[in-house]
Amino acid sequence: MLSRIESFLLNLAAIAVIGLGLLITTSVLLRATLNSGIPTRSTWVRELMVAAIVLPLAATAAARANIVVEVLSERLSPLTQDWLVVLGSVVGLFALAPLIWAGWNEAVHTLESGSYFFGQLSLPKWPGRVIFLFGVAFCWLRLAIQVVGDIRTIRSGGRVLTGLPTHSPHEEV
Repeated sequence: MLSRIESFLLNLAAIAVIGLGLLITTSVLLRATLNSGIPTRSTWVRELMVAAIVLPLAATAAARANIVVEVLSERLSPLTQDWLVVLGSVVGLFALAPLIWAGWNEAVHTLESGSYFFGQLSLPKWPGRVIFLFGVAFCWLRLAIQVVGDIRTIRSGGRVLTGLPTHSPHEEV
């Protein structure tokens, strides 16, 4: 079930990126040809950027596609490497917790107050706040599930990072 939600959020992020491309292209074309523009363009871009960046976080965590630096970790034992993966996920949980708290407070505030962006269209602020909250919350949930699963795997004698591409620690790029 969670993987279907992650896939849905990933698809929404892809739609946001396509929307960004169309919005910026249309704005440039209108500016160049008709000396006109799209009302509240910068607000649209800012809100779509939130969706494009935050919504795919859970799918990125599920695929273990985080940015990692393996300068020293590849030289450690496989068991130590697995525990480092768990440690990284736990640190991620602690790092995301204040973002979820702040995102919740901001989403509730904008929904209750009915705040909107000033401009020609008076766009509401709540969609971007709620999108941020959902993206970060689902990433936190994915990390929590991975921590539990990884600890179970390690305790049963298995490896956490099986099937991932490997390379020599002495390989030059």
